[in-house]
Amino acid sequence: MANSYSQIYIQSVFVVKHRKALISPEWKEELCRVIGNLINQNNCKSLIVNGVEDHIHCFYILKPSVSVAEVVRNVKSKSSKWINESNLTFGKFEWQAGHGSFSYSDRDLEMIINYIKKQEEHHRKRSFREEYKALLNELDIEFDDRFIFQEPK
Repeated sequence: MANSYSQIYIQSVFVVKHRKALISPEWKEELCRVIGNLINQNNCKSLIVNGVEDHIHCFYILKPSVSVAEVVRNVKSKSSKWINESNLTFGKFEWQAGHGSFSYSDRDLEMIINYIKKQEEHHRKRSFREEYKALLNELDIEFDDRFIFQEPK
C-alpha cells in the first residue's frame, strides 16, 4: 500500500469585525492558546499564534484531509464563541468575514515564526492595512484596494 506525504505550511490572518481594537492584552495570550488548540483539533499542527488588538496571525501545518477555509471557519467560530462565553468584551464579539491565507516553504519557517512573534513591534511602525497590503504585494497576489480591510473610522 502506498503512503502519502505532505508538508503544507499556512499562515492565516483574520481581523476583528469592523477592525475594532477588542483583543485585550489581558487575555490575548489565552486567546492565542485557544486558537492554537482549535487548529490542532482540526487535524493540523499549530506552530505559532499571535496578534494585536484587532487581528490574529496563525501559522500551522495543514493536513491534506482538511481545507484552509474549513480550518479558519472552525477557528473563527469557536474562538468567538469562547470570547463571548467568557464575557471578555462588552457586547458581542465577532470576527470580520473573510481571511487571508498564504502558503510557505520550510525555508521560510524561521522568518515567518519570528515575524508573527514580533507583531506588537511591527504595529508600532505601520497599520494592519499597510502590513496586509505589503504581504499581498510581496506574494504577488492581485487585489482590489477597495476591498482590503479598511482602517476604522
